[in-house]
Amino acid sequence: MATESLVEEFSLTELDRKAIDTTRVLAADAVEKVGNGHPGTAMSLAPAAYLIFQKHLRHDPKDPNWIGRDRFVLSPGHTSLTLYLQLFLSGYGLEMQDIEALRTWGAKTPGHPEYGHTAGVEITTGPLGQGLASAVGFAYAQRRMRGLLDPAAEAGTSPFDHTVYVIASDGDLQEGVTSEASSLAGHQELGNLVVIYDDNKISIENDTDIAFTEDVLGRYESYGWHTQRVDWTATGEYVEDMAALDAAIRAAKAETSRPSIISLRTIIGWPSPTKQNTGGIHGSKLGAEEVAGLKKVLGFDPEKNFQIEDDVLAHAREVATRGAQLHASWNETFNAWKSANPEEAALLERLQAGELPEGWTEKLPTFEPGSTMATRAASGKVINAIADELPELWGGSADLAGSNNTTIETAKSFAPERRSTDSWSASPYGRVLHFGIREHAAASIVNGIVLSSPTRAFSGTFLIFSDYQRPAIRLAALMGVPSIFVWTHDSIGLGEDGPTHQPVEQLASLRIIPNFDVVRPADANEVAYAWRGMLELSTTPSGIVLSRQNLPIYDRSATGFRGAEGTLKGGYILAEAVRDGAETTPDVILLATGSEVELAVEAREALAAKDIAARVVSLPSLEWFAKQDAAYREEVLPAAITARVSVEAGVAQGWRELVGAHGEIISLDHFGASADYKKLYSEFGITTEAVIAAAETSINNAAN
Repeated sequence: MATESLVEEFSLTELDRKAIDTTRVLAADAVEKVGNGHPGTAMSLAPAAYLIFQKHLRHDPKDPNWIGRDRFVLSPGHTSLTLYLQLFLSGYGLEMQDIEALRTWGAKTPGHPEYGHTAGVEITTGPLGQGLASAVGFAYAQRRMRGLLDPAAEAGTSPFDHTVYVIASDGDLQEGVTSEASSLAGHQELGNLVVIYDDNKISIENDTDIAFTEDVLGRYESYGWHTQRVDWTATGEYVEDMAALDAAIRAAKAETSRPSIISLRTIIGWPSPTKQNTGGIHGSKLGAEEVAGLKKVLGFDPEKNFQIEDDVLAHAREVATRGAQLHASWNETFNAWKSANPEEAALLERLQAGELPEGWTEKLPTFEPGSTMATRAASGKVINAIADELPELWGGSADLAGSNNTTIETAKSFAPERRSTDSWSASPYGRVLHFGIREHAAASIVNGIVLSSPTRAFSGTFLIFSDYQRPAIRLAALMGVPSIFVWTHDSIGLGEDGPTHQPVEQLASLRIIPNFDVVRPADANEVAYAWRGMLELSTTPSGIVLSRQNLPIYDRSATGFRGAEGTLKGGYILAEAVRDGAETTPDVILLATGSEVELAVEAREALAAKDIAARVVSLPSLEWFAKQDAAYREEVLPAAITARVSVEAGVAQGWRELVGAHGEIISLDHFGASADYKKLYSEFGITTEAVIAAAETSINNAAN
C-alpha cells in the first residue's frame, strides 16, 4: 500500500537547485580526493535522489529505524555517493568530513553502502541486481506485516503501509536475479514498489549498445508492471524536467495494484564539460581540470573543495522537520491502532524486541526412536509444530515444496487471491511462499524480508542449487541478517538423479563463508534442535541441510547415548565408547555429520565386538561447535586421543584440522553417478566397513 509523499505539491526553489548542484560538485570532489570511485552516476542522479529524499520518501532522519518509514534501496551500490550525499543533506549524521573520507579506512562512507555501518542505509548493495531483488522482499514484508497486524484497515490507512523506493541501473537490469525477482513482483502485484531505472546507456565498457539493447519497459510490462518513461533528452537538449519525474512518481504511487518502474533517461556525468556520457566518468575520477570545468559550468569556485553554503544546507535539512511532522502524525494513527488491537500490539512489541515467545520450545516435537525418517520430513514436521506459536515464521520453496517439506499446512499461500490454483489457496496475507524455479531470487527476497521486517523467513531448494544462491547467501552473512535457507537432497543419497544433482563440494564451500552457519542434522531429533538453534540466532544466517533418504531415529536411552540437545553446541558425544557394558575412554573417535552418522554408529558397534572402544561424535554444525569454549571442545575431542576418523559424503576439505595428523578421512572427492543411493555409497567406499578399517588404521597411526 503506497503512502503519502513528504510534500503535497511539487515545487523546486532556487535553493533546491543549488542543493542538487552542490551534490554534483561534492561527488566529483570526493572521488577526486580519494583517487578512485564512481562520480558520474552520482552527478546525473543528483536530481532524482534529491527529489525522492526531499519530496517523497516518508522518513525521519532523527529516527532511521522508525517502523513506519518508507524504504529506499540504492541498487547500484557503486554510486554510493548518490545515497551518502542525500543522507548528509537530510541530517542522518553524516557530515562533510565523512564525504571527504569516502572509501577510506574507518569511514562512514565506504565504497559501497553497508547495512549497519551507516545510518540510513537499508541494505548492503554491491553485486549488481541484489538491491532490486531484495527490494522485492522488502515489498513482500510490508504486505505480510500489514496482514499480520492490521489486515482489516482500508488501503493507505494502516500504520504499516509504506512505499519501497529503488534506484536501479542498466547493470542491475542486466543481472539475471532482477529478472527472477521482478517477475515475482509482477505476479504478486506489489503496488508498494516504485523503481526508478537510470537509463543512461553507459557502463564500464562505454555504450551499452554493445551488449544491452532490449526494450526494458516492454519486458517489465510483460511482467505485469506499471511502466512510465521520463526522457530528459527528448527535446534534443538535456533538460532535467523535475516536474515530469515528480508526476511520474506520484502516478506510480497511485497505482496500487502493480509494481511500478520509471525509465529515466539521463546523461551520465552531466554537466561535466568533456567526460559526460562516456564510460570514463563511470568508474574513475574526473581529473583536476575536468572538476574545475564542472564547477565553472555550475557557478562554483574552482579553487574551493567540499563547499556547501550554509543556507543551502539549512534548507535541505528542513526535510527533517517535515519527516518529524509525518512521524508525529503516524504516531497518532499507531497509538490508535495499539489501543484497538492490544494482542497485535503485544506481538509487534515482541517482534521488535527480537524475542521468541515464552515456552515456544515446548512445541518442538520429540521423535520416538526405533523407526526411520528422512530429515527433510522431520524438518517439515518441526515447521508445522511451531508455526502457530511463531506467526512471524513464513517461507516456502523454489517449486520443490513437496520435496523440501517447507509448507505450513494450515496457512494460505502468499499471493493475490486470484492466483489460487487447484493445489493452493492464495491470500495476499498468506504465509506459504512460492518462488517458482527462481532459486537466486528466493534467497535475495528472503534477505529483503528479514532485513526490512521483524519476521523470520526461509526459502527451500535442493542443496546443489545453493550454487545459484551464493551471492545472496554471502550478502546475508556480510550483513549479519538471520535469513534461513532450507536445503534438502544433501548428498549422493538422492541417488538416481545423478551427478548433476548430487552435491559434493557444496558443504565445504558454504562452510568457508564467514558468519554463515551450516547445520546438517543426523536424525529427526537433531532436526528439532537445529531449528531451535537457527531461530535463536539474531545476527547470523544459516542453512539447514537435510536428507532425502530415511535415517534412523536414535534411542537416546541406550547405553552410552546422549540427548539431541547437544545439537545446539554444534558437536557433541552422540554415543560414548563402551567396553564390557560400561562407558570408557575411547580408543578412537568417529566424527560424522548428517546421513553418515549412521555409518559411524554402526562402526562403533562392530568395533566393540573387536574390543575397540569407539566414541561417536555428531557434528551437525562445525560453526556452532567452533563457538563453544575450549573446555567443552576438549571434552568432546580430547587432544590426547589422536586416533580419529571423519566420514562425510562430500569433499575432504575442512576435516584434517579436526582429525589431526593421525586421523583418517572418508570423503567423496569426485562427482557422483546415477544409481540407487545404497549402491553409490557402496561403490564410492562410504560404508560402515570403510569406517571400521579407517579406525583400525588410525589407531595404528597413533601408536607409531
